[in-house]
This record gives sequence, C-alpha cells and structure tokens, in this order.
Amino acid sequence: METGVSLFGRVLIGIGLFFILLGTIFMLGAKITWFGRLPGDVFIQRKNFTLYFPIATSIILSSVLSLIFWFFSRRIK
Repeated sequence: METGVSLFGRVLIGIGLFFILLGTIFMLGAKITWFGRLPGDVFIQRKNFTLYFPIATSIILSSVLSLIFWFFSRRIK
C-alpha cells in the first residue's frame, strides 16, 4: 500500500508530464495545419458571420484521449 507522500509524488509527476505534453502540442500546433480542418468539420463564413464547428476533430481528439486515459487506468490498478 502506498503512503500519502508516494501517491502525491506520482500525482505531481503525472501533472508535470501532462503540462510537458500540452506545451509540446502548443509548440507543434502551428505546424500541423490539417488538424482542425478535417472533412466533417463545419465551416460557414458569411458577410458578417463565421461559424466553425470541428465535429470530426472533436471525435478524433475524444477517441485518442479516451484511449490514453483507459491505458493509464489499466496501469494503475
């Protein structure tokens, strides 16, 4: 059984890895121009109105995050 300090250390490491991953995504985000412009994303532009609804991008992102969280939940148990 883990002590509170050991568990707290694991949580801090997890949070740190999350921020490293998030920072990497932001740094590389400008280079990945196709992401966010996938077929299935709704983009409507009128004279005084613009609507962008990334349906396909949201589905892919949700699937990838679900797989990542599922993998980590299996590793913790």
